[in-house]
This record gives sequence, C-alpha cells and structure tokens, in this order.
Amino acid sequence: MAVVMDPIESINPIKDSTLAMMQAAQARNFEVSVIELNGLYVQENELWLHNQRVEFRTGADPWYDIISTQHQQADQFDIILMRKEPPFDMDFVYATYLLEFAVRAGIPVLNNPGSIRDCNEKLFALQFPQCTPENVVSADPEVLKQFHDKHRDVIFKPLDGMGGSSIFRVKENDSNRNVILETLTDLGQIQIMAQKFIPEISQGDTRILLINGEPVPYGLARIPAAGETRGNLAAGGSGIGRPLTDRDRWICDQVGPALVEKGLYFVGIDVIGDYLTEINVTCPTCIRELDKAFDLDIAGDYLDFIETHLGSRH
Repeated sequence: MAVVMDPIESINPIKDSTLAMMQAAQARNFEVSVIELNGLYVQENELWLHNQRVEFRTGADPWYDIISTQHQQADQFDIILMRKEPPFDMDFVYATYLLEFAVRAGIPVLNNPGSIRDCNEKLFALQFPQCTPENVVSADPEVLKQFHDKHRDVIFKPLDGMGGSSIFRVKENDSNRNVILETLTDLGQIQIMAQKFIPEISQGDTRILLINGEPVPYGLARIPAAGETRGNLAAGGSGIGRPLTDRDRWICDQVGPALVEKGLYFVGIDVIGDYLTEINVTCPTCIRELDKAFDLDIAGDYLDFIETHLGSRH
C-alpha cells in the first residue's frame, strides 16, 4: 500500500485518521509506504513514487521506523490511498492528474483522484437539493445581498475553505455585511456560498463517515465553543459522539450511491439539524474520536472493504 499524505513527521499520532488506516493495513500484513506530493512523478508515461517504506510501533517513541527509501513504479503497489489534507491548491490538483496515470494502468487509487478533483466539498452537496438548506453561489455582491435580505440570517463562506476558516454569520442589519462580501468575493471576482443559517448548529455540526456508500452508525457532533457559530474542531469546537438519526440515514441513502459511482469510498458528510451542508472527499477525519467513543474499528472496516475490493480486482 502506498499512501499519499502530509509529511509523516507532521501528523498527530493520537488523532490522525490516515495513521489509523495505515496501522490497520499493517495489521493485515500490508507493506506500507508513504509519499508526499512532490514524490509523485511521471516518466515515460508511467507514474513513479519516491516513497518511504514505514513500520509502526504501538506505545513506543518514535512511533514509526523508516525501513527504506526508494523510487518505484506505481504498479509495484496493490493500492494507493490519496490522503493528502487540504489546502486544495494547484499542487493538489496536479497530484490528482498524476495519480490518474495509475488509475489508467489499472491500479486502484482510493479515493478516485478525478472525483476528488471534481467534487468540491461545498458545491458537490448541492447536487442533492432535497438534503441541503437554501443557498446561493455567486461572486456578485448584489445577488448575495438579495439572498441575505430574504433570509436575514445567513452564513457566507468561501468555496475552498477548510477547518471553518473565513466563515461569517451575518444577521439582519449587520453593518459589516458589505465589507464581508467585498473581502470574501475580492470585490466581486471570487465565487462564494451563502447559506441560510441553521439554528440547530447549537446542537452540533455532525460528521458522518461513509465506507463504500454505507454510513458508520454513529456520528461526531462538533459543538461550537461559547460565542461561536462554527463547530469545526479546528475552530475550537468539541466533539460528542451520537447515534445517527432517521434523517441522517435518509441523507446517507440519498448520497451513498453517487459516492460509490464516483469511486469515493471513504467520505465524510457534514449534517446540521436536518440538512446536509458539505461532502468531504479529500481527507475525511474523526476515525479516532468515534472509535474511542463507541469502541469501533472504522479503519479496520475500511481495510475489510479494501481487501474485498482488491480481491474482486484480482
């Protein structure tokens, strides 16, 4: 298994979901190698990986060993996981193009790099209008103001944000509305999303993980800190596990088949109240928190799917 990810020394071994996947793979006798984006390259129309073979140690410091470093063709691996965290910049986009060389050679890449590239986490959710709150996407400040005038309490957010960055709640008669829109749209040059405010955010923004289109039966409700409207853990929210509701499962039923069709096999959707707000396809997290809360083995379940997927391929 090859895993495209952030530098391994930079991750938090206690919380990192990618590490949970790699440890589950090692427990199933996979040899695991890690690659950074700049370790991907194409030579004579073949994808090559400048990778480090690693082994993980439980309860030890350091918690991993680098066994070897080498350049290998992608076809030396049974599977590649794309687990690079955002930002979703041009380096990320180029990496998805390079990984498609592996896909064309018949090497499974999870999640599918073309679908990762095409499915913006905020815009992709809009393909399921029966699940989403009222919204508009525009760079035109006048269109955005009209939406705010109609709904009076609105969330404005960039389409490429992460971790709750640059998300603004604008209530009725907010004197900062104009400057917020000028800043987010760069004076009408950048598309942003306006979304009707969902009061149920006070009960949490729930991350639900789906494996091969099927939801893990529990979600992580990320509760905003006092004085905040953002539930993101990176913005100071606290995570509380909860069973999925009937509405959660209905939303998963709406979204799941499309995920499988696009080769998006490990996905995190975000639900506030009754509404789907985002679909995270690049590097969904929260494995560790849900495992701890409910004695689960989500990474192990994902590896079970991967082994079945590889078995059908072979």
